[in-house]
Amino acid sequence: MNGALFLLTVNFLIAQLFCVFFLVISRRSRIPAAGRWFAAAFAVASLSAIFEVVIRYADFDRLASFGAFSSVLSALLMIRVGLGRLYAVPSNVMVMTGFLGASLTLNLMIYDLPRGTFYHSLGYQLPFAIAELICAAAIYQSGRRETADRILIGLLLLTAANFVSKIYFSVKFSGGSTAQSYLSSVYALVSQSLSAVLVVSTGLTLLAVIVVEIMDDAKANSEIDPLSGLFNRRGFNERVKQVLARPMSAYPHCVVLCDLDHFKAVNDTYGHAAGDQVIMSLGRMLREHAPPEAICARFGGEEFAVFLPSTGETTGYLFAQGLRNSFSALAFEGLPDAVRLTASFGVCALDAAGDPIVDAINGADAALYDAKKSGRNRVNRTGRAAAANLEEWQAQA
Repeated sequence: MNGALFLLTVNFLIAQLFCVFFLVISRRSRIPAAGRWFAAAFAVASLSAIFEVVIRYADFDRLASFGAFSSVLSALLMIRVGLGRLYAVPSNVMVMTGFLGASLTLNLMIYDLPRGTFYHSLGYQLPFAIAELICAAAIYQSGRRETADRILIGLLLLTAANFVSKIYFSVKFSGGSTAQSYLSSVYALVSQSLSAVLVVSTGLTLLAVIVVEIMDDAKANSEIDPLSGLFNRRGFNERVKQVLARPMSAYPHCVVLCDLDHFKAVNDTYGHAAGDQVIMSLGRMLREHAPPEAICARFGGEEFAVFLPSTGETTGYLFAQGLRNSFSALAFEGLPDAVRLTASFGVCALDAAGDPIVDAINGADAALYDAKKSGRNRVNRTGRAAAANLEEWQAQA
């Protein structure tokens, strides 16, 4: 076995391994179709190695050469479909089908030309280069610019440049005038080696993109409360930390805490399924009523929190009053139509950079506690809570 045939065997095995890897990892992905398309692409691409071995040992060069070309080009277009699923940039089926048909027709037309000529090299390599550029354009069009995305774009462009360079080098260094003589040439050894490096690099980067997507989804899911659909306390703290870390973060900010009134009685009287419906309804109401930049969370049980960036305490108080009025008018699945529930709110502002967010949360919690103690179904601000506590202390004195 000469060097070129050895590399063809290696390329075939590598492609099969990538096929298995993508099938396995697609089961964990949020977009499993993308991984399946990539797996299919590497499986189809591996057929080119078989066809090139057939060229070496069989007499039907034309069919085998056409099979090698069509399998690689089809694989590249399948990768484009997979990228379209992964990056939400759908491929145009009619355009891709037309491009594939035109490329295959061109390949049949140039077969009888000697392999060392410019026109044969141009007709053979150019479709591959265009397919690689189409894949790179899809990622660029998506607008995603994470490190793995940039690397993948770079590799696709580099591979396209490699196909273009082969137009020149196959003529300059002559890979042979026939398909069989090409496989025995030094140029074929170099070309197959470089192709192997690019295939492995592109495959690993595609795997990295999917793994990063899976990790991001896992992190996001770990920060989401499954019942309300809002952030949990961890997700709330992480998002608030990002806001407070902004160099131009405009103070004050505002924290609103909410606690459902007599929620235990709902679970005890109507069941936990009805209680879950109340939690889901409040979560939906917060998402619909909160400003786009607000961070809404369920801290646990029947306690909720809203962080309002660049919002003063008075505006936060008015926002909480609106929530209180809206919630008290809601009807809930699993509860009698006549039953209405209420909630109490505490509001506290974070006035200056350097003030810990926990202080604002504790302040809102104190105001919420005062609202509960003062009769529920009301909104209290930190200042009003402090004043109420002072009046109570004076009365007791």
